[in-house]
Amino acid sequence: MRTRWRSLLAGGGLVLVLSGCSGTQEAATPPQAGMAANAGAAPKQEAVPGPKAAPSQVSPSTTDRKLARSARLDVTTQTVADVVTRARAIAADFGGYPGQETSTTDSATVSLSVPAEKLDPVLDRLAGLGEVTRRELSTRDVTGQVVDVAARLATQRASVDRIRALLAKASSVSEIASVESELTSREAELESLERQQDSLAGTVAMATVALSVTGTTAPQASDESGGFLGGLGAGWHGFLVFGGAVLRVLGAVVPFAVVLGIPAAALLWWLRRRRRVRVAETPVE
Repeated sequence: MRTRWRSLLAGGGLVLVLSGCSGTQEAATPPQAGMAANAGAAPKQEAVPGPKAAPSQVSPSTTDRKLARSARLDVTTQTVADVVTRARAIAADFGGYPGQETSTTDSATVSLSVPAEKLDPVLDRLAGLGEVTRRELSTRDVTGQVVDVAARLATQRASVDRIRALLAKASSVSEIASVESELTSREAELESLERQQDSLAGTVAMATVALSVTGTTAPQASDESGGFLGGLGAGWHGFLVFGGAVLRVLGAVVPFAVVLGIPAAALLWWLRRRRRVRVAETPVE
């Protein structure tokens, strides 16, 4: 009997031990499963690529600005031709060249093209050629135009390439004629855009200086001489003025004297002759 109870107690204890172990294993399973899940999820997180860096958006403030610079300089001098010659030499010294030029006896205007980065020292040199009466400096931002033309140029080149590819595949005469006409039109647009790009590049690279030179008369020394020589000079000048006036009056009267004087002289001669004849015919008493 005791042996039976011992067997039952041993069996019950074994059951309790097994159930306790089973409970412990079940209780430990969720954390292990979570760890396994986390361990499995970690590689997935590493495998998922992060957000790609967005393409750099070039803002106007950080873009290499394209600036077209120009200036105007007005100077006065007593030697207009000499100043214009020296201005051309100054432009050449800085790697520039003269452009359109207009000259008169006492003034001149000349357009000078110089590297944009050397515009300020060029103006300083030109200002030393005479008395500066006007100096202006202007800057025009053409960045938008440069970017726009470059984008249109790339698009137009791609369009021309596509048309050329179509021309290579054209089989009939009508297709070839149609494609060639379209190709000619697009190539003309491409050349126009290329000229615009070259013009903008030249405007940015070279600055324009409009130089205006005006002549001034040298101040005459005042004649302060007095005495006999001063009076003699003044009298001679007055005599010349009076003589000139008399000659002008005579020149104006002579035509009338010729036209009216000859008939008047003839009439006077006839009247005097007739009077003499009458006196001779009168009887003496």
